[in-house]
Amino acid sequence: METNNEIFDVERDPSSHEALSLSLAALSTEEVEAARTIHYRFSPDFLRLRTVGAKVVFGVNGDTPVPNFRMIERHYFRDTLIKSFDFSFGFCIPHSMNTWESIYDMPKLDPAWQEAMIESPFETVSDSFYFVGNELIMHNKAYYAFDGEDSS
Repeated sequence: METNNEIFDVERDPSSHEALSLSLAALSTEEVEAARTIHYRFSPDFLRLRTVGAKVVFGVNGDTPVPNFRMIERHYFRDTLIKSFDFSFGFCIPHSMNTWESIYDMPKLDPAWQEAMIESPFETVSDSFYFVGNELIMHNKAYYAFDGEDSS
């Protein structure tokens, strides 16, 4: 949060949720997996940041309350764990829009490790696991490249 620069924004119209849910239900397992996967391309400077802020807006679109909503996110480079996050959102009421903001402390990476990550696009990955209670309800995967243009 040193510069307050926005690096990327992924936003969807909340009113599109019902249509999206119906379309996901019609997809094969492989197609759903592809829909739950995203690729990010950042500049090499991203690896030198000390902190990164994130804002997540999500909705509970049904009549059922969501108790103990939790997200576990793990970041890896070449199968080595770089950083793990565990976020508890707590109780979410039905038909609600919820905003959650966090500041991530970025891991300190030695220069050789940073260079390897820059030279190996999309070998840095993250898995985000979403739970309600102790039940896994969703898994998203992201792939990262650090060879992009400087956004400043």
